[in-house]
Amino acid sequence: MNFWEVIFGNNRWLYFWHGLEVTLVLTALSLSLGVAIGVLIALMRASKFTPLASFGGKIGDFNPIASLGKLYVDIIRGTPLLVQLLIMYYVVFGSYQFLPKILVASVAFGMNAGAYIAEIIRGGIESIDKGQMEAARSLGLSHWQAMKYVILPQGFKNSIPALASEFVALLKETSVVGWIGLNDIMRGADNIRFQTATAFQSLFAAAIIYLCLTTIFTRIANKVERKLKNDD
Repeated sequence: MNFWEVIFGNNRWLYFWHGLEVTLVLTALSLSLGVAIGVLIALMRASKFTPLASFGGKIGDFNPIASLGKLYVDIIRGTPLLVQLLIMYYVVFGSYQFLPKILVASVAFGMNAGAYIAEIIRGGIESIDKGQMEAARSLGLSHWQAMKYVILPQGFKNSIPALASEFVALLKETSVVGWIGLNDIMRGADNIRFQTATAFQSLFAAAIIYLCLTTIFTRIANKVERKLKNDD
């Protein structure tokens, strides 16, 4: 069977079409949750809360909020995404099988992306000159107000290139969602492979789809980045 017969015969291209819909929706939901978690964790890690400061030394420098944020990042970044997905599906939501699989997968991917996004945003925050925080505090803003209105917007802007790369990575990482039975692009390729007893054509088509998606989103991100630089 040639490429055209494998992909378009018996309307098998619909596997990719429906898989594309699932992949895009899953990526959008995961990215939204990931950004929310990432901002929260980044702010936690940037906090200056030291309730034991009166004791001095290392005990006085202990920051429970920042430590909790670091623990989250270490655990998520130190374990495989596939393991997190399976734990979320079979353990955390194991008793709630009535929930849509795409929702469960979005939570798993969002929590994973949140750890990486948190480090990206934290890097963006740390790239801002410390004098800006001091200037904001001198105007009467609290630490959190200065972070919200002055530091975080600039840090987020500086993080755009790295965030775009994380978005592309997230899009590709969703290809493992077939492990919980969700019909994404890769699952569509597998269905075609099973029906036609061929591998190259369906996998090649899946690779082309992913390549087109990442190319489109990368160019969009580059345009946004250039526009932000021109606005400086």
